[in-house]
Amino acid sequence: MHRFLVVVLLLALPGVGLGAADANGRIAKVLPLYLDQRGHDALSPSLFDRDAYQAQLRTGAEVASAIRFDVLWKGSAGKTGLKLRVEVRGMDAQGTPHQAVLEKEVKSNFFSHWTSLTLGGEPFKDIGSLIAWRVTLSSDNQILNEQKSFLW
Repeated sequence: MHRFLVVVLLLALPGVGLGAADANGRIAKVLPLYLDQRGHDALSPSLFDRDAYQAQLRTGAEVASAIRFDVLWKGSAGKTGLKLRVEVRGMDAQGTPHQAVLEKEVKSNFFSHWTSLTLGGEPFKDIGSLIAWRVTLSSDNQILNEQKSFLW
C-alpha cells in the first residue's frame, strides 16, 4: 500500500507543476490565415491544400479579403477580465508602414479555447502585406503571456 501511494504521488507531482505554470494564462498557438472573398481559408480540409491556398492568397492582394488570427489559449478558471490583443504590422505598396490592433474580451474556464480575431475591410487593405504580428493575453492591463512572429 505504501508503494502504491508513492507511485501515485510521483505521477501527480508533474501535473501539479504544469498547472502552476498555467495559473495565470498562456497562449499555445497562433495561426494567421488569409481569407478569400467568400471568407474561406482553404478549398478543402486537407492541410496540404490549405497551405497551397494560403500561399496563393498571400501573393494576390486582390484575392484576399481579410486575415484571421486563430489563437489557442488557456486561462485559469477563476480569472476575470481576460483580453486577447492582436497587433499587426504591415507595409503598403509605397513602402509606408502601417499598424492595426484587434482586441477581444474572453472568458476562461479549465480547458483551452480557440478564439478568432479577424482584420478585414479597409484596415486590412491599409496594412498591405503582413510583416509581423504579436498576440498577448492580458488581465487588468497586465500581460500574462504573448506570442509573436519572428520579425516583431
